[in-house]
Amino acid sequence: MKRFLLWFVGILISIVILLYITDYNYILKGVRVVYLTGHTTAFIDDHVYFENDTIQTGTAAQPWPIHNEYNTMAPTRRLMELNKELGTVAFLIIKNDSLWYENYAEGYGPRSQTNSFSMAKSITSALLGKAIKDGYITGLEQPVSAFFEAFKGSNMTVGDLSSMASGLDWDESYTSPFSVTARSYYDDDLAETIRSLKVVDTPGQGFKYLSGNTQLLGMVIEKATGKRLAAYLSESFWIPMGFEQSALWQVDDATHQLVKAYCCIAGNARDFARFGKLYSDHGRWNGAQLLDSSFVAQSITPRFKANPEYGYGFWLSDHLDKKIFVMRGILGQYVITIPEDELIIVRLGHERGEKNELPFSEDFYTYLEEVYEMIEHH
Repeated sequence: MKRFLLWFVGILISIVILLYITDYNYILKGVRVVYLTGHTTAFIDDHVYFENDTIQTGTAAQPWPIHNEYNTMAPTRRLMELNKELGTVAFLIIKNDSLWYENYAEGYGPRSQTNSFSMAKSITSALLGKAIKDGYITGLEQPVSAFFEAFKGSNMTVGDLSSMASGLDWDESYTSPFSVTARSYYDDDLAETIRSLKVVDTPGQGFKYLSGNTQLLGMVIEKATGKRLAAYLSESFWIPMGFEQSALWQVDDATHQLVKAYCCIAGNARDFARFGKLYSDHGRWNGAQLLDSSFVAQSITPRFKANPEYGYGFWLSDHLDKKIFVMRGILGQYVITIPEDELIIVRLGHERGEKNELPFSEDFYTYLEEVYEMIEHH
């Protein structure tokens, strides 16, 4: 037994040394954060295991008005079953700019902050629109090479990054610990990883979902504005839109402090919903034009006919013959906005439904259908 333990410890030490030699030591952090906490993948409360920058809110909070029918309706049986099955911790319906239905589970509540995952891509794209409006970036056609010489010689634009059309050699793999996606999540120098990417396909020709696009976009915005992304987000949206709570944005480490622009804002459901209203109202908030209306319109319109499911930073759907735009995260995080019906649906939780050949997993369509069922039969 003693010989076996010595052999086992020796193997572990050898593996650790090998990971450091080959620059895959970030895998050790992944193991510590995920498996040693009883999980099998990134999870909604993992921000406590990372360094974070703070997105500060102001002193003049603007809570959602409470609808006069607030929580007077019951969720459908199908919705209750799905929420239980997938571990939904927050489910909100905002109707006519008022909080109409709200439900929390597992001890979570209105101030509980969980990981946005890729909903942050929509927020980073909104910051692109703000940087254009503020004059830091000339427009969607400005070349990325104007900010990073590593991409000189390519015609990749900031708009290509926002619309997932960069042509970068990024591997969007969520299962391999050796993928660039895993490295970006757990490594300590995210900028180095992004600067090493190459343009291997012609930019601007078609849609290919790559988290590296949004990360590079975030770095462009920081360089253009000269401001940390969390601070720019605070002054651009969190403060003027009266977010009720400051939020946390994961960074790569305490030394570099580069936010993971493609993911990982720890916020609450009510606050995430504000971006649905902002875009539904053509970039206006309480009379102030925070984003140019033409940028907003372009963001929630498909760029490529072959891929009508994506615009600039937002997913799109025509389910139920509605014009819908969506912020979405890997574990079924959603801010679903249907402007024609003045409706916003927010869902946060542990898992998403099965993925098929459709642009969204099955749960997305069920949430929409059951919310309309609730509304029609109330």
